Formats: sequence, C-alpha cells, structure tokens
Amino acid sequence: MNNLKKGPAANAAGENKRPLLVSLRYYKGFYMMFLPVLLFAVVFHYLPMFGIRYAFYSYKGIKDPVFVGLQHFEKMVNMPGFWSAFGNTISLSVIKLLLNTFMAVVLSLMLNELRSVIFKKIAQTIVYLPHFMSWVVTASVFSLILSPTSAGLVNSVLTKFGIVPEGIYFLGDKNWWTSIFYSINIWKDTGWGTIIFMATLSGINPELYEAASMDGAGRWNRLRFITMPALYNTIITVLILNLAKVMNLFESVFVLQNDAVIQKADVLQTYIYTQTFNSGALPDYGYTTAVGLVSSLVGCILVLICNKASYKVRGKGIV
Repeated sequence: MNNLKKGPAANAAGENKRPLLVSLRYYKGFYMMFLPVLLFAVVFHYLPMFGIRYAFYSYKGIKDPVFVGLQHFEKMVNMPGFWSAFGNTISLSVIKLLLNTFMAVVLSLMLNELRSVIFKKIAQTIVYLPHFMSWVVTASVFSLILSPTSAGLVNSVLTKFGIVPEGIYFLGDKNWWTSIFYSINIWKDTGWGTIIFMATLSGINPELYEAASMDGAGRWNRLRFITMPALYNTIITVLILNLAKVMNLFESVFVLQNDAVIQKADVLQTYIYTQTFNSGALPDYGYTTAVGLVSSLVGCILVLICNKASYKVRGKGIV
C-alpha cells in the first residue's frame, strides 16, 4: 500500500532526475513533432534579427555596407512622412481595436439573446464568414460597391434619391477614407471577435438568470448586473492582448490606400514598403531597417506595458 501511495511521486522524481539524452530518447516522438515548428521559428523569426545591424549602415544594392552610426535615426526624426505614418499607425490601430471590440461585444449580446438554437448557429456562421475572405478580395468588393461611378451600389442609391448631386469617391477622399476603413474592418472582423465573448456568455450559470427573474429583474437588469460583469474581465483581457499588436498594421491599409489619401492612410509598415520599393530612387535598406527597428521597439514597449497590465487584471502575464 505504501509503495502504491508513493509510486506517482517516485515516478515524477525519477523523471526529473532522468538525464537529458535519456529524456530526449524517451520523448523522441514529441520532439520530432516540435522540430518543424522550432526550425520555422529559427529561420523566419530569429535569424532575420541579425539584419538589425543594417539599421546602422548605409546599405544600397549588393555593395558592402558603410557604417553610418545613428545617421538613419537622425534622418527619420526629421522626416515628416515618418511622423505622419507613426501617428496614423497609432490612431488607426487603437480606434480600430476599440471599435471592433465594442461591436463584437454588442453582437455577442444580441446573438446570446436568440432562443432558437438553429437560427443562432446560422447567424453565427454568417457573421463569421467575412473573416475568411482575404483582404485583397475584400478591398476589391468594396471598391466596386463604393465606386464613384453609376456602377457603385452606394453612389447609385445616393444619387437616385437626390442625397448627393454626384458620386463620392469614398476611398479617394481624405474626409471619407478613415470612416470607410473602420467600417470595412468592423464588417470583416467583428464576427470572428465574437467567438471568445460567446464562449464567456455560454459559461454563465443559467440559475443566475432564473434567480434574477424570480426576484423581478427584467431583461435590461439581467444584462446589466449579470451578463456585463461576467464579460468585463474578458473584454479587458482581449484589449490588453490585442494592444500589443497595434504596430503590425499593414495588409488592411495597404489594399485600401491610394495616392489621394496617403496622408491619412500611410502607416509605418506601408511607409517602409514605399521607401523600399516605390521611392523612385535606389532604396537605402539601412534606413528602412532603422524604421522597422523603431517600430519593433515601440511594439516591444507596448507588449511590456500590456504584460504589466495583464498581471494586474488577470493575475498572470501574456509573455
């Protein structure tokens, strides 16, 4: 009996003391499955980090790089295009995050109120589908819908009812582009964002609602005092986790921007792309590497801030 009681503890102690080579041989199946993931991370995430040194070099073409110290960072500070892209990155990312999270919560609450299980599943499937469309396809579809010509659905309706005298180029007007960008992102990503909130709502004990109904609480009071408090921690967690990714904005902006709205639509990642491939001159890869390094450092700082906030809210970090 005593041997049975101390068997698991003895096995655990034995595994802890097992030599590394023996452990690798014993769990070789697990390590073989992990190996492709490790190689992918090393090749595409860690090896490219050695290229950071070019932020301190003037590197054009294939000739030997020339060390220039902090010259690229001085140039960056004096470039108005950089500060415009930096401000656009922060504003577009943060506001998009807040709007998408808010709409995901609202949509989750609406779906949660549906009593028909079949209709709820159909509705969930419909709102999830836009997430699986590529941004290239999404941009093409909305370019047609928002076309300033009579072929554009929105402009044809507006002109037909006399709301506007002529078609509006929504994606080419600085006054409209930002609102359209937020609207398209809400349409595409809100449905997918409801998954985690629906999971939280499904975990609420139904007896709480029954007890509240017996005490005379209406639908609004049940939503206010039961549903929303259960969602608060999840909402804060989602915001914290996604705030760390605000500097990675690229694809959704790149496929919707054009020269007419570049002041509103240029973000750091598209700025790097333009300076590298569309600058009209021989690109200096050292300068664009320096911009990328600054973007990564800001993202790292945001991750550390989010990690600190996560400790306070969730009791554990994100990294």
